[in-house]
Amino acid sequence: MTAPGQVSVETCVTPALLPLYDVKNSIVVVIDIFRATSSICYGIDNGASAIIPVAQVEECAAYHGTECLLAAERDGEVVEGFDFGNSPFSYTPEKVAGKTVVLTTTNGTQAIHLSRQAKRIVIGSFLNLSTLSHWLLGQGENVLLVCAGWKNKFNLEDSVFAGAVARRLTGAGFQPDDSSIAAMDLFDLAKDDLGAYLQKTSHSERLKKLGIEKDIEFCLNVDITTSIPVLEGEKLVKL
Repeated sequence: MTAPGQVSVETCVTPALLPLYDVKNSIVVVIDIFRATSSICYGIDNGASAIIPVAQVEECAAYHGTECLLAAERDGEVVEGFDFGNSPFSYTPEKVAGKTVVLTTTNGTQAIHLSRQAKRIVIGSFLNLSTLSHWLLGQGENVLLVCAGWKNKFNLEDSVFAGAVARRLTGAGFQPDDSSIAAMDLFDLAKDDLGAYLQKTSHSERLKKLGIEKDIEFCLNVDITTSIPVLEGEKLVKL
């Protein structure tokens, strides 16, 4: 445990910058608001026994013939031949309770894979914001907020969420880096109406073109789950 008063909260705005951070000495929070980490939080809260994040479609396909549900998404769409993608509406109790889901996505599962050297990896979304922030406050460890972004580029929605977490931690004595300060400023601009602020994002536009605006709206619900998915070995399970 890091000494009191010395804990930091840092924000990595794209996985491409992860080599610049001290991942091994941090609790990493992986963030992919539209839609992977929102769906993971929802699925675990709805009773999925585990979600196995894999980086490649081929790794997911290797589980064909098992009892696992297979979820694969690329560029916002379900990959042909898989059970579903990363829409939160695919992670209802009726579909996932008691099941293991193998998941690969364009951005979120890549960020998890690249963060594997962390002290611990947990999953964040607006859905579990308060539960996650409260837990982080009690750990006394450096926190690294890893934004999945879009294909290694910055995106707005992940950074706004990082700002929401950083705002809570900074208020309790964590020392923010400049990226966290910028993220907090973005969150302050967005917090009164997340939907209005984030409707202009590029990924929001991609999802709208696919006719799945309801996914965007759902992923901006705040505090509707109380579970924190944590990576244990190869599986994300309920903390």
